[in-house]
Amino acid sequence: MDFAPKSFSQREVIATIRAFVECESPSDDAVSVNHFVDLLAETVKDIARVRTYPGGTAGSKVYGKHLRCEFLLPSQKKQGQILALGHSDTVWPLGTLRTMPFRQSQGRLWGPGVFDMKAGLAFFIFAMRALRERDVTVARRVILQVNSDEEIGSPSSRAWTEEAARVSSAVLVLEPGQGLEGKLKTARKGVGDYTVKVRGRAAHAGVDFASGASAIVEMSRQIQKIAGFTRLDRGITVSPGVIHGGTRSNVIAAECTAEIDVRIPKASDARYLERQFASLRAFDKRCTVEVTGGINRPPLERSAGVRALFRKAKALAAELGVQLEESSTGGGSDGNFTAALGVPTLDGLGAVGEGAHASHESILIDRMVDRIALLSKLVAALGNGVIARR
Repeated sequence: MDFAPKSFSQREVIATIRAFVECESPSDDAVSVNHFVDLLAETVKDIARVRTYPGGTAGSKVYGKHLRCEFLLPSQKKQGQILALGHSDTVWPLGTLRTMPFRQSQGRLWGPGVFDMKAGLAFFIFAMRALRERDVTVARRVILQVNSDEEIGSPSSRAWTEEAARVSSAVLVLEPGQGLEGKLKTARKGVGDYTVKVRGRAAHAGVDFASGASAIVEMSRQIQKIAGFTRLDRGITVSPGVIHGGTRSNVIAAECTAEIDVRIPKASDARYLERQFASLRAFDKRCTVEVTGGINRPPLERSAGVRALFRKAKALAAELGVQLEESSTGGGSDGNFTAALGVPTLDGLGAVGEGAHASHESILIDRMVDRIALLSKLVAALGNGVIARR
């Protein structure tokens, strides 16, 4: 069956993407995120049952609301569920459109969030419209969940995502594809953050130097050791990213703090890092070292269920004349959480383009139709077939 869109044009798809991009939604602006969620809900209200959920708070932070849509697809009776995952938030601050406006040129659409990942959300909506217009039976419920805090680690949506995944046969993640080939992502590294705090002893740098114990000097030695935790042969990276310390140049620093990014390809690698960070001891015995944090997003590993999903997508893409490839990436997504539960998860099904989180963020216009068609075919196939877990 031909799943290319018929009742709507490329112009309509572009118009929807433009509306999404021009509704800015930075993670840290709950009001703006809510405006985008309302726009998305309005866009699908004729083809889906829509519910929103409070994003919650974490300390002084307030998160925008989350969205869940159940699409009204043909079927006499629904059994089981397919979960599609996306996010409404972007990394771009409010007002970015003034210097980085939405535009169409050079065969691409440009603008903040167009690639990561507002086009992916639009694609899925049009894919579901394609199934409805062809009256394709889908025996499983199809849920689109749109989280408001993915770009900042999913602190308020993780439990909600895991709850939905546990009752789903498969998860389709609408994050952008890898590279200009649009490779799907069948493996993602787990992500974590460690914070290392050193406490030393303050003193006047000129009058009483010997009485001081510099937390900055101690931290410099700790950083050298921490950087050595990286194991490139195993895909484990440890990257000190932010350091704060001291008060004035003429005061020996009493405190210094470092924030460390860590990435792991396998869940078992977390134990290695836990042991390494737990082993940190002060070189200067007058100082103390305190370590907090750990892995907060488990890896998406290439399990049998993930491989089976990719093979299905590859075969369906071939019917569209598209040679689909797979890839792994060091970045995380909400698909990490679902894969860690043993639910077959296929990531990178969104737009084909480049420049996530960068000023050249853009998508290829001539890859929109085949991506929409692939999503339609994949949902139809998974909605009526047996899906292998794990």
